Amino acid sequence: MTVLAYLIPVSLTLGAVGLLGFVYTVRSNQYDDPEGDSRRILSEDWDDHPRP
Repeated sequence: MTVLAYLIPVSLTLGAVGLLGFVYTVRSNQYDDPEGDSRRILSEDWDDHPRP
């Protein structure tokens, strides 16, 4: 039972760190355009390897 006294605070701390990391990424607008990359990859307007 003493193991639970260590594991519960550790798991709560790790969960809080993960939640804080997620909130930070949401507030820094990293999920601003989730569909843009999927549309850009299918577009032929920008070609990284043009023909010589």
